[in-house]
Amino acid sequence: MDVLIQQIINGLVLGSMYALVALGYTMVYGIINLINFAHGEVLMVGALTSWSVMTYGAEFFPSVPPGLVFTLSLVLACLACAVLNFLIEKIAYRPLRSAPKLAPLITAIGLSILLQTLAMIVWKPNYKSYATPFSSTPIELFGAVITPTQVMILCLTAFLLVALMVLVNMTKLGRAMRATSENAAMASLMGVKPDQVISLTFVIGAVLAGVAGVMWAANFGTVHHAMGFLPGLKAFTAAVLGGIGNLPGAVVGGLCLGLIESIGSGYLGEVTGGVLGSQYADIFAFMVLILMLTLRPSGLLGEKLAERA
Repeated sequence: MDVLIQQIINGLVLGSMYALVALGYTMVYGIINLINFAHGEVLMVGALTSWSVMTYGAEFFPSVPPGLVFTLSLVLACLACAVLNFLIEKIAYRPLRSAPKLAPLITAIGLSILLQTLAMIVWKPNYKSYATPFSSTPIELFGAVITPTQVMILCLTAFLLVALMVLVNMTKLGRAMRATSENAAMASLMGVKPDQVISLTFVIGAVLAGVAGVMWAANFGTVHHAMGFLPGLKAFTAAVLGGIGNLPGAVVGGLCLGLIESIGSGYLGEVTGGVLGSQYADIFAFMVLILMLTLRPSGLLGEKLAERA
């Protein structure tokens, strides 16, 4: 029982990070029907930006409290991701809105490779250790353990998810986003500026990805130039699982995928006597993707479809 509780805790931590990235996918898709496959690299840029601030901040300003440096690194990581995604949308995707659907898809894949290469040049290809200011002493919880870093991840994720739902459902920007999603041409006649709304959607998704990148680095303790590729694919799987285009679905899909990976890899390790284990967790994510696309392509909660002119 203690083992199962531990797997659930690990799954929720992992799933919460998937959920934040999946929200970026589903927000963009919900408005312009585009899958931004470079979104995982935005996560990577956030993690490496945070690492740079943590590393050089401690070196040049040793008297500054580590917690303050970490907070600053998180803010700067989100800012870097927001600027990057804004430029991606403006330069790479906006000129292709009227192009065939295959054109932005190929562009997204090309951007992913380009960003990985640029990150490898700027930050070098070696793995880098990422240290957090949080205590490493685990906290016992129902016979399992959870680290202060994981508690921070769960709390920050919950706060961001609530904040996003309030933004989308209870603010003027949220109404503009929903109107643009339903019919951009009609929304523009009502005073909404679709280009600005789309840019802001990319920025919001980038901020969530930046936070997820810092969380990922803090949880696993390493960063590198290719770290965003696999989490990006898994977050896309989570978005499909929940119903891409549906914000609550992205959250549900992320949490479900994290739990499936954690419990599945734990069970696999148990039945094989430890021969197979966490290193094979990725197989569960892509099994879920194949099954969902085959059996229920609309996802668990389905997509909120709007009639488009």
